Amino acid sequence: MNTENIGTWAGLVWNALNDAKKALTTKELRKVSKLKVNEMHCALGWLAKEGKLNFKEGKDDIEVSLR
Repeated sequence: MNTENIGTWAGLVWNALNDAKKALTTKELRKVSKLKVNEMHCALGWLAKEGKLNFKEGKDDIEVSLR
């Protein structure tokens, strides 16, 4: 794992959310992006740090959307 990989994973997550045109739960996001849990968490952290995501805590999962 390195910053290049994390940047690539962040791109996959961003594209999945952009294509969906709606908020996705982390479960849905993993399924669409085909990332492992730790890869998705790294990608979400990267995008969150860049201020590109909104998070909404749901009953059983977290919903993620683009800003």
